[in-house]
Amino acid sequence: MKSNLYALNVDLQDFFVQLYNVILEYRPGRLVFLIMSTTTLMPYTNKNMKVRNLLENDAGGGSVSGSVAGEVLAEALKIMLCDDRQHDMQKAAAFVKRLATFSLCFGSAESMAGLFSVKPLLRSEFEATSSEDMKVQNLLENDVGGGSVSGSVALEGVFIRSRSKARKSDQGAVADYLNNDLPDKLCPDDVFLTLGCTQAIEIVLTVLARPGANILLPRPGFPYYEAICGQRHLEFRHFDLLPEKGWEVDLTAIEALADAKTTAMVIINPGNPTGSVYSYQHLQKVAETAKKLGILVIADEVYGHLAFGDTPFTPMGVFSSTVPIITLGSISKRWIVPGWRIGWLITNDPHAILKDTGIVDSIKGFLNLSSDPATFIQGAIPRILENTKPEFFSKIIGLLREAAQIFHEKIKQIPCITCPNKPEGSMFMMVKLNLSLLEDINDDVDFCLKLAKEQNTIVLPGVAVGMKNWLRITFAIDPSALSDGLERIKCFYEGHAKKR
Repeated sequence: MKSNLYALNVDLQDFFVQLYNVILEYRPGRLVFLIMSTTTLMPYTNKNMKVRNLLENDAGGGSVSGSVAGEVLAEALKIMLCDDRQHDMQKAAAFVKRLATFSLCFGSAESMAGLFSVKPLLRSEFEATSSEDMKVQNLLENDVGGGSVSGSVALEGVFIRSRSKARKSDQGAVADYLNNDLPDKLCPDDVFLTLGCTQAIEIVLTVLARPGANILLPRPGFPYYEAICGQRHLEFRHFDLLPEKGWEVDLTAIEALADAKTTAMVIINPGNPTGSVYSYQHLQKVAETAKKLGILVIADEVYGHLAFGDTPFTPMGVFSSTVPIITLGSISKRWIVPGWRIGWLITNDPHAILKDTGIVDSIKGFLNLSSDPATFIQGAIPRILENTKPEFFSKIIGLLREAAQIFHEKIKQIPCITCPNKPEGSMFMMVKLNLSLLEDINDDVDFCLKLAKEQNTIVLPGVAVGMKNWLRITFAIDPSALSDGLERIKCFYEGHAKKR
């Protein structure tokens, strides 16, 4: 088999190209390997007939499991790594590991983890019999050959890096913290620690991405969802939040948008960028609608418990007995430590639906290929969650309540801006521009650019979060600075108001 590779270019360059093309052509549930690829990559010999047969048996595009694909790639990697020619094995190891990481962009985590199930290659079939062989094995096991990771590599199932020492006690601490509000209790295995909530978003969208699949996103919302959907080739469809109803989800629109290929809907509560907090009754209706449509709910609760109005915060996980819930969160907002970059992805799944459908395994597969939160922050999580005094949270809520009150009172003094609701949670609010009262202002972007230039005050144009001619303003700043900023917006209006 090794001799058959000698026809390839120096340092197996063409082999690398072919191997990468195989990854790109793979899709979950449908393995499309071209006959041309098998001819170039795997010439006929008795020894490699097994590999070629595996490829050709599904050349028509039938269903292939991740384990079968894993056998194919494992055989190919064994050829590359066990070749007795003098190649740059450090580059080879780096290539393989980067290939494994980047391949997540082209398929589900579960499928891609299956592709790299080559434990036999490293542990039994690959025997280090020379100094060069030992070098290759060390490169793979210690990760010296490429990619930046911390901690040791655990060779369990996938040979590339696995999660670094996320202890059960850390996951258990998160489960205990969340269990304070949940009727169906979580266990440590339901908790996955992530690099902040943004990585949790990446994981869940990657896991749900399938050819032709779609997901329902709120408008206005957090634009990171659209960005990741675009990267993962996952179609997104927007449902409106209703400002006249406290930014509640338009459930009628949800039913109209969903079809047989809809996988999930996203809700953000407390709302970013709306400042809303959903009632228990509304969240119950959301859960019932999702159950009716056969989709799961992704609950972005990164602003969880930052509620300071009349509506208390209710976690979506309360309704996990109705529909599977994947909860995303972090310590960044409630503890005001965004730079610490530790969050979580929670599977609220008392009926084991997420487990039985492979979603949990897919999440694990993604995490086996990704970076982890800093280990010293992971180690601090139990004490952070258990020992923070209630007075700390009360102070944060008090400051936000005061700022929201200032915001609501002063924004009403600016005629060209309408605030549909008083903020009740998170740190943001959406307000509507009335362009008919302004001269030489074309839209929300023009408003924001001229405001920044003339008043040194920056707000976000609503089009960035899906609402043209609206503005998103944060009130999570010092009250005096907030008052000054709103006064500057008022001055800007007066300078651009239409003459009567």
